[in-house]
Amino acid sequence: MIEPNPKADLLHYLQQGRDALVWKLEGLSEYDVRRPLTPTGTNLLGLLKHLAGVELGYFGDTFGRPYFTGEPPSWWYTRDAEPNADMWAAADESREDIVGLYRRAWAHSDSTIEALDLDATGHVPWWPEERREATLQHILLRVISDTQRHAGHADVVRELIDGATGYTPTQDSLPSSDLTWWKDHHARLERVAREAGD
Repeated sequence: MIEPNPKADLLHYLQQGRDALVWKLEGLSEYDVRRPLTPTGTNLLGLLKHLAGVELGYFGDTFGRPYFTGEPPSWWYTRDAEPNADMWAAADESREDIVGLYRRAWAHSDSTIEALDLDATGHVPWWPEERREATLQHILLRVISDTQRHAGHADVVRELIDGATGYTPTQDSLPSSDLTWWKDHHARLERVAREAGD
């Protein structure tokens, strides 16, 4: 019988989302990783930058383990930061910078997760005062949910860029890889949508 290890299970699902997001950048140009493909500007590199901040805030500041020992970057969650500054990369922020920060955020988060019990209590500075207290388990679930949600956004953005799909390089989790099948499927769904709309 396998012994239950809830912390390891949670970390496994967090890491799956992290890996999927980084993989979505592979093989793309600097333009394509920054390209806003929704009216709200969603882009692949911005998703990674945002999630680096999410992890550093939730697993760092919340548990008294801040990542930034000096002045945080200008996009960090401060009153002076431009709205949505964490959701896109400036021209002087390279892909390597952002991916590197995200990977360092993982390491920082993982050290917090390893050091604390799931019922350890932290205080989320940006939540309302009356509900700032949260356990590591609660924070882990919140960050997994956010990471997987943004991994789904990355799936759609990447497909819009070059048609690439899949959950991981070895697991696409789609019923077919035949382009003709997908074109026929798309056309069928368009017909059904038009029929339903009449």
